[in-house]
Amino acid sequence: MSDKSDDQALAEARQRIDTLDQQIQSLIAERAGVALDVAQIKQAQQRTDFYRPEREADVLRRVAERNEGPLDNATITRLMREVMSACLALESPLRVAYLGPEGTYTQAAVYKHFGHSVRALPLPAIDEIFREVEAGNADFGVVPVENSTEGVVSHTLDQLVGSSLAICGEVALAVHHHLLSRESDLGSVKRVVAHAQSLAQCRKWLDRQLPGVVREAVSSNGEAARRVAAESQAAAIAGRAASEFYELPMLASNIEDEPNNTTRFLVLGNQRVPATGNDMTSILVAIRNQPGMLHRLLTPGAEAGVDLTRIESRPSRRQAWDYNFFIDLEGHIEEARVRQVLDAIESQAAMLKVLGSYPRAIGPDSNS
Repeated sequence: MSDKSDDQALAEARQRIDTLDQQIQSLIAERAGVALDVAQIKQAQQRTDFYRPEREADVLRRVAERNEGPLDNATITRLMREVMSACLALESPLRVAYLGPEGTYTQAAVYKHFGHSVRALPLPAIDEIFREVEAGNADFGVVPVENSTEGVVSHTLDQLVGSSLAICGEVALAVHHHLLSRESDLGSVKRVVAHAQSLAQCRKWLDRQLPGVVREAVSSNGEAARRVAAESQAAAIAGRAASEFYELPMLASNIEDEPNNTTRFLVLGNQRVPATGNDMTSILVAIRNQPGMLHRLLTPGAEAGVDLTRIESRPSRRQAWDYNFFIDLEGHIEEARVRQVLDAIESQAAMLKVLGSYPRAIGPDSNS
């Protein structure tokens, strides 16, 4: 009798799932239909802003706020992101350039931010991403800017100096490194290939597990996986996506030295993003070579209660020992207190360039 009752309960639960699946599918179809209506309205108005970063960020934050489980916030926002991505593709598919080849963490950042219904365009170098977006061959570009353990990606900062592009968003990606190889044991690996930052992020593990093995730095972890896929006695450090794309088995998993390894990426575009209430502003400042100048630049933020979350210096290349400073501060340029701080900094600086005000990243997802 008990077995029959259990079987009946299971059948009823499956029937409920089937009914809910039908309802979910109908609602997604209805949402897609409304997205097409939006596209027609915008086309009639001759508008081209099919993708609105502030609107996307607001929707996803509200999804997380009303989440009552049992799925966690990262999972429920990822599912909603894919629905939004598919609906947006009906309006106008986005072209997004990123640091390739396929299988890089930057590609994972593209899909986390835009969903999988975009046309992702792999490019071999960061400066080419900037050029493609500036030329209009891509709607947006995604580039790495800093890692929580290894610091800034200097090439990205240098490109921002002369670029006309604006920062439209940011992506925080929790990064887990895996050792990929066609070899079946560590003893057969004679060479490890990866991006220089990934080699640095796995230094202790490599010293302990593969002492004396040659380490070769390449342009990206995707490129490392691509090369190793056709070689013997070699291993690449890359993510799960590269393992799947290049059909490379994981010889070891989660080999990063710091478990909370997170990389931040910038979304670059040609549009200025309205405020969402949870924003960041990035600026570039050139200072006059005078004693105490940097202190005077930072003081207005403290006085206005605006948190300066990051400051990085890069050689300006104007003359020896002359630097540009990249500063991130909380808030949007439309806010009076932020505008007050920027005006005060500009009055002291030799040059101030607003790189963009944009929605803050929605928590890092694991890329394990």
